[in-house]
Amino acid sequence: MVATDPHLAATGYAHPEVLVSTEWVAAHLDDPKVRIVESDEDILLYEIGHIPGAVKLDWQTDLQDQVAREFVDKAGFEALMARAGIANDTTVVFYGDRNNWYATYTFWLFTYYGHADCRVMDGGRTKWEAEGRPYTREMPSYPATTYSAQEPNPAIRAFRDDVLAAVRAGAPALVDVRSPQEFSGEVISMMGYPQEGAQRGGHVKGARNIPWGKAANPDGTFKPVEELRALYEGEGITPDQDVISYCRIGERSSHTWFVLTHLLGYPNVRNYDGSWTEYGSMVGVPIEKGA
Repeated sequence: MVATDPHLAATGYAHPEVLVSTEWVAAHLDDPKVRIVESDEDILLYEIGHIPGAVKLDWQTDLQDQVAREFVDKAGFEALMARAGIANDTTVVFYGDRNNWYATYTFWLFTYYGHADCRVMDGGRTKWEAEGRPYTREMPSYPATTYSAQEPNPAIRAFRDDVLAAVRAGAPALVDVRSPQEFSGEVISMMGYPQEGAQRGGHVKGARNIPWGKAANPDGTFKPVEELRALYEGEGITPDQDVISYCRIGERSSHTWFVLTHLLGYPNVRNYDGSWTEYGSMVGVPIEKGA
């Protein structure tokens, strides 16, 4: 395992070892033990320019099954790692656009399949660009590896039956990380993707609306631990609860999962990647509208 970033050691985060600074990444561009991975909401950004040596993992084509609505299976994940030149002992650093929401989504999937050393570059593309650091259009090539994934980890992923069980229990710790307009049902999706809509607008009964972006600073970095703690505990989301985060398809909610799990140290947080595109189209489920 590569050494942690001393720039982030004094942040007070529960697990500062999962974050690295842009300075740390710049110093490890040629480290053979480190693989930098770019995952963006805008899938064309990588071709425009990326951190030297970074590989692209496309959330639409690389991470998803192309028939069923599901991630690549264990064998598919192993094949993807082999092609990207990632071994089981590789330190993988994720970054991307939109304050790293797809970087944390990919981090979550790697964690789901048990990769040991996953990190996120604090600030993502926004901070790297603001500092004038180098980009390239050169596509890297790495020797293929032999990778062995673990079985999927159910402790970090929620399914629709888990959400329904939480609602019916009467005291759900559900975090809806979408915009207030999506939460209230004023609009079904703010993202402009018609294929990712739902039959109804609104939110899961009892959910708290804490938009994912409130956890980030203007430069894309994560907010200080005191502000993050106040943000979630102020809405009644506390470490003693079993928490489920959701959004539209699970990408924004992975950012909140990352914050709660790794920065604040909540022990039981699951990301519901079915999210509103699934829940908002199911028959007979408890939905609410309004703020």
